[in-house]
Amino acid sequence: MAKQSAARTKMLASQAKKAAAERRAEKAQNNSVNPTSEASIDQYAELDGNWVAIGLPAPARRALIDDGLFSVSDLRKTSLAALKELHGMGPNAIRVLVAEMKKADLSFRK
Repeated sequence: MAKQSAARTKMLASQAKKAAAERRAEKAQNNSVNPTSEASIDQYAELDGNWVAIGLPAPARRALIDDGLFSVSDLRKTSLAALKELHGMGPNAIRVLVAEMKKADLSFRK
């Protein structure tokens, strides 16, 4: 599979952030959990390639994408404590992310 251009990745990330913000606003307005639509699943599928490659479960991938984290290097922007607070981040996902950060010789924000 060919690597996406930086501009396309940035555009898809922007669309995903907008969609996530709209879902959060709608969820806050309705105070109920809305089922994930097929369209939003397709948007996640276009962005979560890096996370699928390292073996993260789907809830963790969606949480990272909603938070604007699209690759391992993006994890430098956030702290480990903030990651643990994301809905969908379980102990296995945290373990996988910490291991990938060590492989890439990166560290979380303090």
